[in-house]
Amino acid sequence: MTRSLSLRARFFGPVSEFLLKPVLAAPADELRPKLERIAGMITRMPGGTRVEAITLAGRAAEKLTPKGPVSAQTLYYMHGGAYLGGSPRTHRGMLAWIAKAAGCTVIALDYRLAPEHPYPAALDDAVAGWKALLAQGLKPEHLVIGGDSAGGNLALVTAIAIRDAGLPQPSGLVLLSPWTDLTSSGRSMGSRAEHDRLLTVRGIDRAARAFAGGLPLNDPGLSPLFAELAGLPKTLIQVGDDELLLDDSVRYADAARRAGVDVTLDVKMQLWHVWQVMAGWMPEADQAVAEIGVFLRGLLR
Repeated sequence: MTRSLSLRARFFGPVSEFLLKPVLAAPADELRPKLERIAGMITRMPGGTRVEAITLAGRAAEKLTPKGPVSAQTLYYMHGGAYLGGSPRTHRGMLAWIAKAAGCTVIALDYRLAPEHPYPAALDDAVAGWKALLAQGLKPEHLVIGGDSAGGNLALVTAIAIRDAGLPQPSGLVLLSPWTDLTSSGRSMGSRAEHDRLLTVRGIDRAARAFAGGLPLNDPGLSPLFAELAGLPKTLIQVGDDELLLDDSVRYADAARRAGVDVTLDVKMQLWHVWQVMAGWMPEADQAVAEIGVFLRGLLR
């Protein structure tokens, strides 16, 4: 039996669609300022969170520290936004709730965006940031890499690049509705086209081509679904059943498991792309964030 959505989810779903679907399908110069403005309207911060502007390997970043006891753990996070927009500011509210749930620090990287900076600029920034964290003395067993949507893609290709370079690896990965296949070959790209509240096939294709910079979209550096996945760390994936990128998560989880990776795939019925940004407003988002907190705390043990 499918559990019905809360009243708040039934309210915020259409509101999110009205506010964000046209923006996420827009060109980068329109997407960026509108996404910043809307994020400021709809996201909410838990009390007592300390927000610090920092620099990581020459890039701006934000460090979020929750109120109360904080563990040695740090979540190194890559924001979503189709590689065309988004920033630590657009994801500040959600990340603050995750920091509170896990009792850990979160560092969100402001990596370079397409189309001005196509692949591999974002990857170069993320790997440089990882090296900087290690150089600061953070232990890899206390570091987790996370990301949502395009940021989930970046989290994955960063973990793969870290592995291939022989660098110390994170203890885990947290992926929220990750974009793993820029070729859009998953069945959900058709079957969920009428259900997805935020994304469109056309918008995804435009973003993929802007980011790829002329490379084939099935290149493993762009589409980690087609990469060698053996040796990656324990992974949590959360994805909504109603989204175009559903099969990006399902097929990636299957491929990673075949490669020997410990993967937890959590498909949430009736929910939309990165609904976790509604943490503090919506019980389904609060529950998802609480589960992320359990996963992160479990990695420390």
